[in-house]
Amino acid sequence: MLDALLQAARPLLVPAFTAWGSPVTWLEIVAFVLALAMVAANMRVNPVAWPLAIASSLLYALLFANSRLYGEASLQLFFVTIAFWGWWQWLRGTVDGSAPLVVRHMSACQRGLAAAATLAAWPLLGALLQHGTDSDVPYFDALPTVASITGQVLLGRKFVENWPVWAGVNIVSVALFASKGLWLTVLLYALFTVLSFVGWRTWRRLAHA
Repeated sequence: MLDALLQAARPLLVPAFTAWGSPVTWLEIVAFVLALAMVAANMRVNPVAWPLAIASSLLYALLFANSRLYGEASLQLFFVTIAFWGWWQWLRGTVDGSAPLVVRHMSACQRGLAAAATLAAWPLLGALLQHGTDSDVPYFDALPTVASITGQVLLGRKFVENWPVWAGVNIVSVALFASKGLWLTVLLYALFTVLSFVGWRTWRRLAHA
């Protein structure tokens, strides 16, 4: 199935140009643009962010699979699924089954549970990638993968804390993608890191308002 999809996407995997000795494909360029548009919409709490997330995640799934980053590729497919849930949450979600969903902070207990679940899942996914795939960076790949799941769930529920989680994910991802020579994606995640702090400040103001 994966091989068939990669073959179908082969025209988009043709290099558009070379950066620092590594090819940058048309697929990576399109995914880059869609992902930036998605983050801009997230910062404005605009629901259009979710269909943009679906489109960019599908493209990045193919790109990462082609680079043998199977944890990241699987994560993108998870993003596609949870994006439909997040889209619904932003349009129809509620707090405690009554009040409309708004930007807000997590409780201390919720933050602790989210951190514990993330740290527990990291070595489990790393072991799965190490023994179940030909990944050459299983635990390095697993860390931003599990943390991204946490960040996406928090984003879907409009918790301010999704932004510092994404900041951490993006910093680790910059190093991960640099190790694979995905330089346009490195640039994207470096921009994501900056935008994560901007989004964090913006959502904190919204929560306090």
